Amino acid sequence: MAPVAPNWHIHRDADELAQALAEAIARIAAESIAQRGAFHLVLAGGHTPSSTYARLPQLGRRWQDWHLYYGDERYLPAGDPQRNDSMVTAQWTAKVPIPAGQHHRLTLAGTLEEAAAIYARALPSQDFDLVLLGLGEDGHCASLFPGGDWGMEADAPAVLPVFDAAKPPPKRISLSAWRLRRSRRIFFLVTGAGKAGAVARWRSGEHIPAAVVGAGAEVWLDPDAAHWSRPE
Repeated sequence: MAPVAPNWHIHRDADELAQALAEAIARIAAESIAQRGAFHLVLAGGHTPSSTYARLPQLGRRWQDWHLYYGDERYLPAGDPQRNDSMVTAQWTAKVPIPAGQHHRLTLAGTLEEAAAIYARALPSQDFDLVLLGLGEDGHCASLFPGGDWGMEADAPAVLPVFDAAKPPPKRISLSAWRLRRSRRIFFLVTGAGKAGAVARWRSGEHIPAAVVGAGAEVWLDPDAAHWSRPE
């Protein structure tokens, strides 16, 4: 069976995209809390979502019911500026009262495998309400890289140790493909001309990590990433 195509949404520019995405996150949070009493959100890292996160303190409500997780994290000491949670804290969570125990950060352990197992125990037993992901220039998402272990099978660990990421730092943890897909919604955030090639590969049906995880997802793009929509 062919994978379900994603839904492509092109916004006027990156700022408009960031605002619309922040409003959508706040709206889904309110709906999830009203319906189920909590909002379980998986965060994307890197630079691209930082503008969206910076808008959330003005939009979100009921912070005590938010539960935050990371699609991937760099295996670096707490507070290191390269960690995804450092960016999230600076842009967003330091400004709102989400309980510390509900902001699930990577803890360094004796080995990378042990750290991945510890993080897996922090994940909820139910589906996530929303997973946010970016798209790498090589088609990766979270820290699932072409040629690596994506954890597609249901018996794969929910969190994978990554020893040789295709971009630095090499050591990371990543939620597996099957665990990322256990979500009510999946949003990809893709901006910049540097991502246009990966978008083209995805649209052509190439077997890349983003296409596997993002089957049926919502993909939010700016015009530079959505190269096919521009006139020649």
